[in-house]
Amino acid sequence: MATRLVQITMKAQDDAALGRFWAEALGWGTSVEAPGVTNIEPEGLTYPDPSVLYVDVLRVPDPKTVKNRVHVDLATTSETHQAELVARLKDLGATPVDVGQGDVPWTVLADPEGNEFCVLEPREIYRDTGPVAAVVVDSVDPRAMARFWGEAMDWTLHEVTDDRAVLRSAKGVGPYLEFLRTPGTKTVWNRVHFDLRPYAGDDQAAEVARLKALGATPVDVGQGDVPWTVLADPEGNEFCVLAPL
Repeated sequence: MATRLVQITMKAQDDAALGRFWAEALGWGTSVEAPGVTNIEPEGLTYPDPSVLYVDVLRVPDPKTVKNRVHVDLATTSETHQAELVARLKDLGATPVDVGQGDVPWTVLADPEGNEFCVLEPREIYRDTGPVAAVVVDSVDPRAMARFWGEAMDWTLHEVTDDRAVLRSAKGVGPYLEFLRTPGTKTVWNRVHFDLRPYAGDDQAAEVARLKALGATPVDVGQGDVPWTVLADPEGNEFCVLAPL
């Protein structure tokens, strides 16, 4: 059995507005799955496609209060592209933000609801990822995260050190998933979380049981009676296990 990371979900007080921002930022389209849920997806691909991580924006009443422990890095192909993308994102409503990054070659911005993200300088490793280079997670112990997520999903572990763990789809396409050693511990529910989906023919309940055996724990975030299961990884990062597809 195996599962895969298919999308990320962002919480927002205005899902439609934030969905428009990220659709414009990524060059993708939007659709409305249900009231309060805006989907952001590239045109011409059949969901789920391993070459992208789809984005769902979910309406919630509470505002963002702390720095996110999960953020998106955007890829660029040249210094000119980086500068043009930063300018375009600011025109769309992004604002510069200081998260203590100091003098670095990438630019840190926040979207209209305050979610931090980075516009990276050109890096060869991200030339084939598409607009999203990586989803980055603050981590107390990247090695422990590598052990859990390396067994939780069928993604390939590319690098693991005391400071960084890097995974990518086993098909060698799409964004990377990176865990970076960061001071501080998780104190509130993540505003950005992962959605995993087992493959067609697999058993959702059995997959949930397998993830629990690896160290995941059930979490009640007020989800009620829903067809997915909410779990947390060993560092408390919430994620959802969706029905197979």
